[in-house]
Amino acid sequence: MRKSHLLTRNLKVARLKWGFKRGDSALQILGMYSNEYRFSLSMGDLLFLDQSWYVTHVGLLRLSRRKRCCGIEVHPVTELCDASQNRYAFCATVYTTCDSMGFVGYGDADPSNVSSLVRGAEMRVAETRAVNRALRKAYGIGICSVEEIGPFPVQRPEGQSSKKVPPQPVNGHSKVGAPLVRDRLCQLIRQHQLDPGLVKSYAVDFCGTQALRDATREQVENFVAHLADWAEKDRNALLCQLNSYMGRKEGVA
Repeated sequence: MRKSHLLTRNLKVARLKWGFKRGDSALQILGMYSNEYRFSLSMGDLLFLDQSWYVTHVGLLRLSRRKRCCGIEVHPVTELCDASQNRYAFCATVYTTCDSMGFVGYGDADPSNVSSLVRGAEMRVAETRAVNRALRKAYGIGICSVEEIGPFPVQRPEGQSSKKVPPQPVNGHSKVGAPLVRDRLCQLIRQHQLDPGLVKSYAVDFCGTQALRDATREQVENFVAHLADWAEKDRNALLCQLNSYMGRKEGVA
C-alpha cells in the first residue's frame, strides 16, 4: 500500500475508532508513524491508550518482515525465573542481517505486572515482552509496546474527560438482560465453539462483579466486543485464558 493511501486510511480509522478531531496532536504523531514505519491501524499495528500511541506485537512482527529480519533468538533467564511464583524473564536477540551482532532486549512478567486477562500465561507474556523490546531497539521504535504495560488503561480520545459516566439504562434497566446482547454472546460461543460455563466465569472476572447478573449492560457489551475481537485474532490464546477458569465453571445465564 502506498504511503499516502495508508496515511489516509489510518486517519480515517483513528477518527472513527477514537473520535479524533482535525488538528489533534495524536493524529500528527500517527502520521509520522504511518510514513516512517508503515504501521496500519486496521491491521492492529498501533493502539491509542490513555493519551498515547502504543505499538503491538503484531505491528512489530509485520515491520520485521518488511525489513527482512534475519532471525530472532529467545531464551529464558533462568536465574530470574521462579515457576512457583509465576515469575519469568526472557532475553531476546534480533538479527536484522546475516552478519548483524544482534539487538538484545529483556522482558519479565509476574502476576503483579500483567493484566488479569492473561493471568496464568506470565511465561508467554515475558517472552513477548523480550521480543518486543529487542525489535524496538533493532528498528528504532521509540514508543512502548502495548504488551509491555500492565493492566490496560482506558482508551479515550484526546481532550475527552476521564470522569466515569454511569451506565445509561436501557428500557428502564441498566442490568444485563437485553436480548440482543445475550444473543450476540451465544452466537459467539457457537461460532467459535467455546465452553459456555468458562465464558461466563471469564465474563464475571472481566466485569468485576460477584455474578454476571450484577453487571451493567455496558459492561457486558464491552466484554462481548472484547471476546469477539480476541476470538477472531487468536482463538488459541483465548482458549488458554478460558481454561484457567476450569475450577469455577458455571452455565451461561
